Amino acid sequence: MTPVHRTAAVTEDTVPVPLYQAKAEFFRTLGHPARIRVLELLQDGPRPVRELLELIEIEPSSLSQQLAVLRRSNLVTATRAGSTVVYALSTPDVAELLRAARRILTEMRPELDRDALGAAL
Repeated sequence: MTPVHRTAAVTEDTVPVPLYQAKAEFFRTLGHPARIRVLELLQDGPRPVRELLELIEIEPSSLSQQLAVLRRSNLVTATRAGSTVVYALSTPDVAELLRAARRILTEMRPELDRDALGAAL
């Protein structure tokens, strides 16, 4: 396999993509409130789908779609234990990104109530 320059991502067909384009796609993946909420909840540790459903309060089909997007983007992992599927963050860096977003928002938008930004610290 040929090494890829550090500033480029590789797509499925190994065509180099500029890092800025890969970043844009990454942030588009984060561009849905339900996906952000799932990631926030997973900061506390792995959770089964049924628990995510109770906490997020969206339709099961909608949650399933959002989890699929997060899985395809490798932001979360899924493991099956019998009939239960448990999701977890793929890396602690995802939690750090959410904490950084919270810090940025509280600095840029002081009118936002800190509690309104969610429980993730």
